[in-house]
Amino acid sequence: MRPVRSLLIYAGVVFLGGALLAPWLSWSLHSLAARLPGFQKLADHPFHRYVNRSWLALAMIGLWPLLRSIGVSACRDVGLVKPADQGRKLSCGFALGFASLGGVAVVVLMAGAREVNIDVSAGRWVEKVSGAALTAAVVSVLEEILFRGAIFGALRKTFRWPTALVISSAIYALVHFFSRPASPAEIHWTSGLALLPTMLSGFVEVEQVVPGFFNLTLAGVLLALAYQRTGNLYFSIGLHAGWIFWLKSYGFLTRDAANANAWFWGTSKLIDGWLALIVLAFVSLLLLKVRPREKVVEVQPTP
Repeated sequence: MRPVRSLLIYAGVVFLGGALLAPWLSWSLHSLAARLPGFQKLADHPFHRYVNRSWLALAMIGLWPLLRSIGVSACRDVGLVKPADQGRKLSCGFALGFASLGGVAVVVLMAGAREVNIDVSAGRWVEKVSGAALTAAVVSVLEEILFRGAIFGALRKTFRWPTALVISSAIYALVHFFSRPASPAEIHWTSGLALLPTMLSGFVEVEQVVPGFFNLTLAGVLLALAYQRTGNLYFSIGLHAGWIFWLKSYGFLTRDAANANAWFWGTSKLIDGWLALIVLAFVSLLLLKVRPREKVVEVQPTP
């Protein structure tokens, strides 16, 4: 059970440590902005952004100690084999991710549930799309190493891989399901801890949990399944990057339409409606039918 213990310690340090770090980060940036006006835009971010950034920083700092504690000694242990001859997996994964959520976007627009945002300049469109592409490239690599390479990989050492797949996917969904509450009127050193229950408020709203949380869990299942079947992370990274591109650009490229059923079509988040669940379910069928081109070594759980 050592991998599970390592994951629990890691999660505690990231979530509790990040919540305690966030007020200090906020105070530091506001103090810096008072001297250097160029930092004012960063200082004006809502407090939940400070909490999220603190979590991200601690997650990245603690990733290597976590990997070492679960027995990772080389990149291949988390699915990062040499990139030679992996371009096909990466590009096929990206094509599937891009086409699947791109298809959701097209259907929503054709149904009139959202409209193309024509109130921005072409230059602004290029800026946002370029930013979405860059975010997709960076975040897909980092999150696949963390959630599939580290967390799913660690759980496979204790549980059978289907069980590890479900648990790691639920963790992935939970992390991405946090809401964005209003900032407290005054920041105290405990403000980050006080914000945690509020960030989980989405779980009391049925229309957010179903299908929103299920969609995120299914997305995690697909990414972990791709890793399990291909033996490395390249297909998963491509698939994730294709999804992130749409998740980061859809809200800007489109706008709300009157009287649209957001529960079915989804909101600006794209992946929180029943239509997205239908598409993700179809993608899961594709992954289950495709036979892996290389033998996947099964990792037997340790007692």
